[in-house]
Amino acid sequence: MKKFLKTDISHESLAQLLIQAPVALSMLMGEELVIQAANPQILELWGKSPNVIGKKIIDAIPELEGQPFIGILLNVLKTGVAYKGYKEKAYLVRNGKTEECYFDFVYSPIYNDEETEVIGVSIVATESTEQVLSEIKLQETEVKFENLIKQSDYSVAVYKGENLIIDIANDKMLETWGKSADVIGKKLEEALPELEGQPFIEILKNVLRTGKTYSASEDKVMLEINGKLETFYYNFSYKPLFNSKNEAYAILNVAVNVTDLVLAKQKVAENEARFRNLTDSIPTIVWTTDQDNNINYYNKRWYDFTGFEGVDSRESASRKILHPDDVERAINVWTESQKNDTPYEIEYRFRDKSKPDSYKWFLGRAVPVKNEEGITTQWIGTCTDIDEFKQFQQQKDNFLGIASHELKTPLTSLKLYSQFLEKNLRKQDDHKNADVAQKMDDQINKLTSLINDLLDVTKMQNGKILLNTIKFDFDELVDEVIAEQQMSTSHRIYLENERIGNIYGDKNRISQVMTNLISNAIKYSPDSDKIQITTKLTEQDYVHFSVRDFGIGIPEDKQDRVFEQYYRVSGSKEHTFPGLGLGLYISSEIIKRSGGRIFVNSVEGKGSDFCFEIPQNYNH
Repeated sequence: MKKFLKTDISHESLAQLLIQAPVALSMLMGEELVIQAANPQILELWGKSPNVIGKKIIDAIPELEGQPFIGILLNVLKTGVAYKGYKEKAYLVRNGKTEECYFDFVYSPIYNDEETEVIGVSIVATESTEQVLSEIKLQETEVKFENLIKQSDYSVAVYKGENLIIDIANDKMLETWGKSADVIGKKLEEALPELEGQPFIEILKNVLRTGKTYSASEDKVMLEINGKLETFYYNFSYKPLFNSKNEAYAILNVAVNVTDLVLAKQKVAENEARFRNLTDSIPTIVWTTDQDNNINYYNKRWYDFTGFEGVDSRESASRKILHPDDVERAINVWTESQKNDTPYEIEYRFRDKSKPDSYKWFLGRAVPVKNEEGITTQWIGTCTDIDEFKQFQQQKDNFLGIASHELKTPLTSLKLYSQFLEKNLRKQDDHKNADVAQKMDDQINKLTSLINDLLDVTKMQNGKILLNTIKFDFDELVDEVIAEQQMSTSHRIYLENERIGNIYGDKNRISQVMTNLISNAIKYSPDSDKIQITTKLTEQDYVHFSVRDFGIGIPEDKQDRVFEQYYRVSGSKEHTFPGLGLGLYISSEIIKRSGGRIFVNSVEGKGSDFCFEIPQNYNH
């Protein structure tokens, strides 16, 4: 400005020149800083009209009061020292609204002709509001980005430039590396020297070169933690970050430690391998299903016995290997177990590939495996060769059948002799010996009953027992059985009945079941004096018959076995209640063959309630 003033150009001419300049310019003159000149550009920056020319700056722009600019202008006027402002904030009223603005400007002194006195101040200004706000926004974004990284639940870091300088690393990433915050600002390969020989540095550089994201699952990495090199597994990604020129300038690394998961999966795989080795070494067939109940595994024994290859569906395998008479039964048992999520046990015959048209007996068992929520996740099953046992059982049954038949003839003769002897002794008034003969006859009756049970079991197992279905009055049969049983016991038998009327069934066999249930109730309640019998017709037209005693009861864990062949509940009183354990088995088979079901409800020490239900009109 001094050089301008040294020329012959007047202040008026200079003011006119400033007005024509392409940048925002103004001249403030005198101690009161009167606006002598202001070009359109600076008027636009101020948000004012040309009317402000000739006014004091403070009057023209009153909003400057309380802001530092008037003080700075006065200081330039006083000292003659220019002032430069860079991106300085100002509040101006423009278009009737106070705005926050930013400016780059220069306040320069204006001297008199002798250069002895500062008589004014020139202003040259450029608005930088848009640039500053963009920078602030960018800075805020970077802060938010950095805070987001620091607060992330995952291990996160940012590497910048070709040297992969660690620009940001949150606490979880530092913990992952086993390093302190001192590594921030260092090259990654210097901060983690153990990465040498591992592929990660080269992968990162390739991401920077290509601009393509790289991700991996359950990848192994060796890291030095507390001075010890350890193996970890991570799911991670390397994502390139791009600048305004669409150039990759940094890499965002997000990682999740899945070491525990991988080690658990490895443990499962090891256990599975041990399981397979174990199952392949045993002579029993073993199979498993997936959570959708599809077969997904057979052990070696299955393939050795069947000669099959691969894994068939259950129904396909069943039809290939099972005896035709066993297929539907086996499928039904499996379907029912799936429906109820309950174990099953079944005997069936497998085709023997070593002998054409030959089959072997197997015992099939399966149990559901459930998770903590009680949901079945798979089934594990076995098939055990029981062919020799079945042959032995058949030989035993044949023997029992033959022995029972052979014993019946001499027993019949003994019974006749005992009855004849008792009758003659009573005629001779030898009642003492006659009573002995009667007791002998009672024992013969018991023996005959046992032999009849053995014969019934043999017939049932050989499928030779037939039901003679007739129409009979169920209520009359109940009365007859109760009357017969009441004659031989001191227990009082009570009947609570609904009118049933005529039903179709094997009268003698159903009578046999009733007699057995009542006899058991009397036998197993020695300290009680009553038996309660109930009959009724259910809503499904089934005849319900129950016998309740108030005796020793049956432990809960043994109630489902009382209908098994030869099974007797063990316990401290076992010797008190003799028998072969066949009565309930025979009763259950009779009821099943009658289209019904037999069951028990019992509380140990309080008694048992044995029940059966049969259809009123059963078409065998």
